[in-house]
Parts: sequence; C-alpha cells; structure tokens
Amino acid sequence: MNGDKAFVDTNVLLYAVDTSSPAKRARAVSLLAEFAGSIVISTQVLLEFYVTATRKLAKPLLPEEAERRVHELSGTDVVEVTVPLVRTAVALSREHRLSLWDALIVESARARGCRRLFSEDLQHGREFGIVRVENPFR
Repeated sequence: MNGDKAFVDTNVLLYAVDTSSPAKRARAVSLLAEFAGSIVISTQVLLEFYVTATRKLAKPLLPEEAERRVHELSGTDVVEVTVPLVRTAVALSREHRLSLWDALIVESARARGCRRLFSEDLQHGREFGIVRVENPFR
C-alpha cells in the first residue's frame, strides 16, 4: 500500500470492471490494489460509476451488481460534492478551460489533500496546486 492519498477518477474504476478491455482492466485492478486504503473518490464518481457501468460499457453490469459496487466504493474516503466545492470548480473550469466535471474532480482531490489524481481524461503530468494528474494507462 502507498501511504499518500490518491484520488481515483471514474474511468479507472470502470476499467476495473470492464471485461472488454483486458489490459486496462488488469492495470486498473493493480492500481486499486496498490493504493487500497489510501483511495479517495467523490460522490460525483459514485454517480458516474453507476450510470456508466449500467448503461455504457460494452457488457454493462446488472443494476444490482453496480449498486453492490457503489456500496463497496462508499467505504473508501468519499468527498461530498458541496456548494462551496462546486463554486471552486466553476472558477477552476473557467481559469483552466476544463469541463466543469473535470474541474470538480480536481477540486475534490485538492479538498482531500491528494497529491495524485489518477485519470485517463486529464492531461498526464498537469498540475493543479499540489495535485498532479497521472494517466495510469499511458
């Protein structure tokens, strides 16, 4: 286990259950095991996971299975999306020309003091204060 808190974006969690991408699945499972106990996610990630896992995967999860996984993920360190967090995300979105959803992920990571943000969706190596984006699938 790595001692630093690491924010995990939705795409990493989805690859861990996506049987249509075996290499990415193996990498996601390995990463989640390596950072077990220090993973941070947000309520946004929980919602995105459920919707995408049940509707957009090549082989979607049954709603009951996706719900079970959301319950498991809820046992990690979860940042609740609050009005102040949304406001800071809006400002970050405007300042850095990010989608609001990506800015909310970054702000959630910053709110928990995460130094690493694992995501396929943001530019690898980009830094937002203490948070550094890492694409584990590069």
